[in-house]
Amino acid sequence: MNTQEIYELIGDNHQMTSADSPLRPDAFEKSDDQKMVTIEKHFKAIMEEMGLDMTDDSLQGTPHRVAKMFIKEMFSGLDPKNKPKVSLFENEYKYDKMLVEANINFNSTCEHHFLPIFGKAHIGYISSGKVIGLSKLNRIVDYFSRRPQVQERLIMQIFNDLKLSLGTQNVIVVMEAAHLCVSSRGIKDENSYTSTIQYGGIFNEKENRDDFFNLIKKEK
Repeated sequence: MNTQEIYELIGDNHQMTSADSPLRPDAFEKSDDQKMVTIEKHFKAIMEEMGLDMTDDSLQGTPHRVAKMFIKEMFSGLDPKNKPKVSLFENEYKYDKMLVEANINFNSTCEHHFLPIFGKAHIGYISSGKVIGLSKLNRIVDYFSRRPQVQERLIMQIFNDLKLSLGTQNVIVVMEAAHLCVSSRGIKDENSYTSTIQYGGIFNEKENRDDFFNLIKKEK
């Protein structure tokens, strides 16, 4: 099997080598502005290679817009400085049952073809004595989504971060997503979606998982 065949095989399968995003040690030695200058130059070269007329008014600013979008928006989750600060509060109400945040919208990018992944995440946890601000759950999902991803790694990163932040194993995460690398190229199946689940602690028990599923069904 030659190199191109291997690339194609990997591109049509969800393959990851680690739950950590594959970053070089020098990933953040350059400033955001320096990275944007380099990306702008190379993206302009890509557009020119495709035969586009870069003197056209509509296209002239595209390389800059793409560079800014990559660094400041779509892939801002690669940089640890953009990680949301998690505020924990005492569980003063002594609420000891499941808390569920359902239908958290997320947008990510397939690392194999750089095409969009979008869908919903559902999170449940049981407090170990601390609770997290509800909006922080959305922000954690958004942070890890804003990087080149495969869905299996994305859910593991969210799950592991929540366990660490909340100080409990009693966490469950479900993600349902459409992948444009499936719907707009290759098989071009517009109706399929991918579901992933990760859980620990009391959610290893089917009864507790079923309670979670029943709650998120009510929210759909």
